Amino acid sequence: MRNLWIVSFYSKEIKQEIEKFPRGILAKYARLTTMMETYGPYIGMPHTKHLGKGLIELRLKAIEGIGRVFYTTVYKNEIVILHSIIKKTEKTPQKDLNVAYKRLMEVHRDEKIT
Repeated sequence: MRNLWIVSFYSKEIKQEIEKFPRGILAKYARLTTMMETYGPYIGMPHTKHLGKGLIELRLKAIEGIGRVFYTTVYKNEIVILHSIIKKTEKTPQKDLNVAYKRLMEVHRDEKIT
């Protein structure tokens, strides 16, 4: 099946952070983003969750722990990875959500509608 969506990164640092995820969490990330490239950014719970204002979280769970990858979509079928964390507490820290929302606003501010 052909990929209809492209996954890109807000910055090369985000990509590097994800590449440093523990092996099991990274494998889950790779599997789910491959699904997203084929089926789109909304693959449903328990894998994805809408957080509001266009921010979506990719929910990653493996033996090593829990990871979260925050992303948005832009025109022409692009998924932009904005921020990532390995969770150390049950609740996602507000500072990480703030970073993701700030980057989301920057991405959509620069989006060119054609």
